[in-house]
Amino acid sequence: MNKHPKKLLVVITEAVLETRIVADARRLGALGYTVSDVRGGGTEETREGRWEADRSIEMKVICDETTADAIASHCLQTYGQSYRLTLFFSDVQVLRPHKFGAA
Repeated sequence: MNKHPKKLLVVITEAVLETRIVADARRLGALGYTVSDVRGGGTEETREGRWEADRSIEMKVICDETTADAIASHCLQTYGQSYRLTLFFSDVQVLRPHKFGAA
């Protein structure tokens, strides 16, 4: 099986940012993404999603490392001071690399 290395960028943030972050990711080179509604807690609060302003999302983007870095940097600089935001990367392998951008 011919596997190809890519980066998985995961962005967990407030649901109010979904439209903006999706547009940002597309503009910065993401060919696709997956968004899910999520709940969780951390050192500052618990987000249970019981009302609109308490909802959180998780956006996953599989792409090349340069694109993942650009999206993460933009999110951190643009939204990091005013919104709850968690970002992390993982190395992944894909089978159809053309679906996920440059090598």
